[in-house]
Amino acid sequence: AVNLRFLRLVTRMNLSSEAEVTLGPAQLSPSLAALSLQSSTPEALRVVNLLQERNLLPPGPIPAPTPCLPQDLQKINCNPEVFRSTLTSIPQTQSLLNKAKLPLGLLLHPFKDLSQLPVVTSSTIVRCRSCRTYINPFVSFLDQRRWKCNLCYRVNDVPEEFMYNPVSRSYGEPHKRPEVQNATIEFIAPSEYMLRPPQPAVYLFVLDVSHNAVETGYLNMVCQSLLDNINALPGDSRTKIGFITFDSTIHFYNLQEGLSQPQMLIVSDIEDIFLPTPDSLLVNLSECKELVQDLLKSLPNLFEKTMETQSALGPALQAAFKLLSPTGGRMSVFQTQLPNLGVGALKSREDPNQRASAKDIQHLSPATDFYKKLALDCSGQQVAVDLFLLSAQYCDLASLGESWFQAGWVEWGQQREKRIEGALLVDGRVVVHIICLSIHTFHGNFFVRSTDLLSLPNVNPDAGFAVQMSIEENLLDMQVVSFQAALLYTSSKGERRIRVHTMCLPVVNSLSDIFAGADVQAITGLLASMAVDRSVSASLSDARDAMTNAAIDSLASYRQSVLTIQQPGLLAPACLRLFPLYILALLKQKAFRTGTSTRLDDRVFAMCQLKYQPLAYLMLMIHPALYRVDDLTDEGALNINERTIPQPRVQQLSVEKLSREGAFLMDAGMVIYLWVGRNCNPNFLTQVLGVPNYTAVPQNLYLLPELDTAESQRTRAFIGWLRDQRPFFPTLHVIRDESQLKANFMQNMIEDRTESALSYYEFLLHLQQQISK
Repeated sequence: AVNLRFLRLVTRMNLSSEAEVTLGPAQLSPSLAALSLQSSTPEALRVVNLLQERNLLPPGPIPAPTPCLPQDLQKINCNPEVFRSTLTSIPQTQSLLNKAKLPLGLLLHPFKDLSQLPVVTSSTIVRCRSCRTYINPFVSFLDQRRWKCNLCYRVNDVPEEFMYNPVSRSYGEPHKRPEVQNATIEFIAPSEYMLRPPQPAVYLFVLDVSHNAVETGYLNMVCQSLLDNINALPGDSRTKIGFITFDSTIHFYNLQEGLSQPQMLIVSDIEDIFLPTPDSLLVNLSECKELVQDLLKSLPNLFEKTMETQSALGPALQAAFKLLSPTGGRMSVFQTQLPNLGVGALKSREDPNQRASAKDIQHLSPATDFYKKLALDCSGQQVAVDLFLLSAQYCDLASLGESWFQAGWVEWGQQREKRIEGALLVDGRVVVHIICLSIHTFHGNFFVRSTDLLSLPNVNPDAGFAVQMSIEENLLDMQVVSFQAALLYTSSKGERRIRVHTMCLPVVNSLSDIFAGADVQAITGLLASMAVDRSVSASLSDARDAMTNAAIDSLASYRQSVLTIQQPGLLAPACLRLFPLYILALLKQKAFRTGTSTRLDDRVFAMCQLKYQPLAYLMLMIHPALYRVDDLTDEGALNINERTIPQPRVQQLSVEKLSREGAFLMDAGMVIYLWVGRNCNPNFLTQVLGVPNYTAVPQNLYLLPELDTAESQRTRAFIGWLRDQRPFFPTLHVIRDESQLKANFMQNMIEDRTESALSYYEFLLHLQQQISK
């Protein structure tokens, strides 16, 4: 199902030490004056000898660290699932940051599905006159009529309209307005926030209909899925839809109201693409729904006997761009082979014999700049591209992936269901601006237009972004700094909206406080994005070395500069105890691992995902969660919407934790595996899988039967709960010892030794050896 349409975003993240009004502790608001700069809980700095303490995984999900702020500030701070920093205590100076050897960056999941989102309709959106920060919970009110910006410290007047509180319906308490009570808020924007009238939601489907495509059977599936979901496509009465199919020629479809059936129009001159009837190829969905449905029913039969083997993807994309550029829109492209005809044609660049060494992995960057140039053009016209590569053969994703570089979506080799709510139609761009802490690198799917401008035609609930930062000016007179991200978009219903996230963090002047506030998962997520870029710009071996060195350098800094008593062993603060494990997991992740088993397209796709996924899903791709599920009970279960959700303990990713008498569920983010042991508990086989014995477990089982047993209900409730926590639908694979997918399951056993990689214990010994040099 199609999720979104074209988008645009405005993001601000500001900090400043150059203030018009100098801010000292005496001038802080009461909340900030109470701020304690002592280090956070001692637990974060508890010394852990990693060589001795092997069972480091907590029993359940790892919460984000809590910044060391006064209780009233902490209570209103931004949700870390939306906005978090790699360091929850910001160093006063760049030299202090350099000494800690920890990366400083922000991870943002700006359009995350939120169950409670305050929405404000106001003719006046209050912003700082100097730096344009949106008013937020961390500003201070000097009196009823003046407020001080928490980013640049400018004193601003409170507009008369802001004196009235629409929630309490009272006058004269601006500090109780929802904008000042919520770190995440959404505004219905007035007309001055629109560059042009809101465009309709526009969907264009670009479908490969070559012989190879028809053989995969995907065309039936896509057409049926669209038929089933046609009424659920986000939009309003103005929504438009269109279709292009292609093989060696380009086929357009006239769906104009009044026709008795769809008309196919073939353009065989792929060197000079033109639109045969520009006004009837994108049609109003509600007015022409019957013709659209007729086309979807007939398309699979239209090409079922085709012998056409060539693929003119490049010309098809040019045609799609011409069609969408007047309005912008969402282009969903389905491709099943290497494009081999016309502009953008590609040749296979993969040599399986060259996979073994990290130094020899070539072709991680595009073979042609055609797709990147096209993506730039699309971005400029608010056209988003979603690319679905449905092939087991090499397709050169490194080249084709450039077409969705501007915040589209790429899906490789499998179908995915998505929730449809929250679709966007946006006609703008992203601005990221930081005063004082400067951004030096952006990571994610977008184009950087200038030092502080990101351009996206689309963002969706799946999208995550990361930025690396440096401290250009000392923060010596500050106790806290604030970051703000604002997402400006037009919904598919034509509403202009602004979603604002604000985060406040303490400033510290000691290395121990910096380490105490280290967010090990956020650090790992930022390093993963950095390593992807390093692999493409330098080499895979460079990226692998850089990740290993990140662990060595930070633990060496901790040992030399924070520990007061030196002792033998590989020592880490409790807050970073999982850092070496996560680094090893990254080294074994498909994006970065060595060895002959990883195909080039699979590697590139994994790299795409590491840069794009929000942190919660990214961490499952890096270090999957393993649970034993053949003995689920209600002990410690959650109760959500009258459903009992078992909470089994997270297991270490090692074969020694598996048992042939059990069944184990592995949540790897985009896919969930259920491994059934050869001697699995017969009760689990009958009560959950609905089979009499192990040999009766089907080889290709993707859905658990809905059995009226307590065991079945518990297992399905747990899997459903895991799926409900993300905006996409991870597929389930039930696997036996004989299954082909068993290798995928076993490759995630990160703590074990493999042919080309160290075990976790061996990796710890390597780190210790490097640190003690």
